[in-house]
Amino acid sequence: MVALAAGSLILTGTAAGTSAKAASTAAVSAQAAQADSSQIPFADVAGSTGPAQEVPGAVSGGTVNILQRDTFGHLDPAQVYVNNQAQLATLLHRGLTTYKLDNTGSYSVVGDLATDSGQISDGGKTWTYTLKDGVKWEDGTPITSTDIRHSIERLFAPFIDSGPTYLQQWLADTQGTDYRELLPGGPYQGNHLPDSVLATPDARTVVFHFKKAQPDLPYALALAGYGAVPQAKDTKEAYDLAPVASGPYKILEFKPGTSMTLVRNTHWNPATDAARHQYPDRFQISFGVSHADSTRRMMDDTGEDKTATTFTNSVERANIDEIMADPAMAQRTLAGHQSYVAQVNFNTRRITDRHLRLALAYAIPTKAVYDAQGGSYGAELAGSFISPTLAGYKKSDPLGKVKHPEGQPNKARKILKSHHKLGMKIRYAFVDTASGQQYSAAIETALEKAGFDVERFPIPGRNYYDVIGKTDNTYDMYASAWGADWPSGLTVIPPVFDGRGVADGASNYSLVNDRKVNRRIDRIQAMTNPERAAAAWMKLSDHIAKHVVPAVPTVYYKQMQMHGSRIGGATYHKVFSNIDATRLYVKP
Repeated sequence: MVALAAGSLILTGTAAGTSAKAASTAAVSAQAAQADSSQIPFADVAGSTGPAQEVPGAVSGGTVNILQRDTFGHLDPAQVYVNNQAQLATLLHRGLTTYKLDNTGSYSVVGDLATDSGQISDGGKTWTYTLKDGVKWEDGTPITSTDIRHSIERLFAPFIDSGPTYLQQWLADTQGTDYRELLPGGPYQGNHLPDSVLATPDARTVVFHFKKAQPDLPYALALAGYGAVPQAKDTKEAYDLAPVASGPYKILEFKPGTSMTLVRNTHWNPATDAARHQYPDRFQISFGVSHADSTRRMMDDTGEDKTATTFTNSVERANIDEIMADPAMAQRTLAGHQSYVAQVNFNTRRITDRHLRLALAYAIPTKAVYDAQGGSYGAELAGSFISPTLAGYKKSDPLGKVKHPEGQPNKARKILKSHHKLGMKIRYAFVDTASGQQYSAAIETALEKAGFDVERFPIPGRNYYDVIGKTDNTYDMYASAWGADWPSGLTVIPPVFDGRGVADGASNYSLVNDRKVNRRIDRIQAMTNPERAAAAWMKLSDHIAKHVVPAVPTVYYKQMQMHGSRIGGATYHKVFSNIDATRLYVKP
């Protein structure tokens, strides 16, 4: 069963009693997880040829009103790495590849500006792309390989500091920010990447040369952060406020913090686009609308709110039961898993004994985090660091956290006693929010019962990750959450558990550096068969959880959103982890 259908069943099949909700949600979550974990294939020319399959019942015209809490901090695609900005980017920008969702619920990576998802050669070290005929910028000028080269080379400029860095690091064969040394300053002084790294032999051909196999390149290029930028219209830093569109919509007006208006891009050609649509005349986006306000407005469903939805606002948890008890409102919701997995990290530089970390892992009641996230509508108990949205995911519970969500204090206490560590002091940092207070208090109580002596330290949300991201932080354990950039363990295990990436501000919050894990990461990254790689990432995740114990997974995040009664085409996109804005239309 596909993610969208599963999400719909969660919402419409559980509107009766509380017990029915719990039972039905649990069953459907299992179906959704299995569907989410299927491998997303790379499409050929036929699968990448537009126009996109028509959305059933769709009509053209009207205005979709988008209610958003947060304004857009970046519009330059190279600076986009936050989900609300990425949602906007699906309407404005195009890259070499993108994700296509068809009417059967099947996903594929297709050629977007390119004719297909890429031609691989040289054992995965070389990828070749050919641009489609008829792709244009919003001013009608053709998009050429020169623009693609420029879009990639500008990623090396120092002012591009907020977007993804996978492609840059792969081209430079390095980690961290050392990739900038390959093209210091970017292309703005007339310098370019050598043809041995990036070649554009003619106006329609782009060739990437890597020193190591990069089998996930089509996934990476589908990130919003790798959208195309026209060389002739690149204004460097100023481009972040006034980008040039290549997608079905362009910006008519932007008032940061207040509103944005999108109108149709008349030079977008649907025949070149296998993934997007252009049904509404415009999108009217309002900022500063809280999750509670957007939820209430769509529940009331009056006036312009009948044609309202959101890019990223969630349904307010306090309203979920009321919504689900009303079939008319429940059918205007959609939900699914997100790519985020929450975990409690152990500072391996402070707690060096694996057995003591294992005692912590057994003692922690993951149900406390599950409850704080709103239960079955906001989360699912996690057994793995790999999300159900990732290819290769299989139900796994190496630490017994799904089987024993209340924790196993006696098992933890036995380990402490055998190591003469009863009363071991634990400095526990937590994010100072209502939910953080709730679950950390429950975890403290459970750890005390197991024989630990816990002291909690609240950290303000605005700088929480800055604090726990310091390699010399003074805490023994703290929570974090990590979401995959695309449906592959490559974007989870290496950034979170590769010891060679330990640094201030990096995402290896446990500071773990295990040589066996590092070597297995290298072996999996060299695999060119995506199915084999997906299975290998899953096995490595289980190994890390059970035999290294740098952290304990707590929950898989889930998302619920809502729309007005005159919004059609509302579909939950399992890769975007939000509504698919490209399929929306206004009902008559």
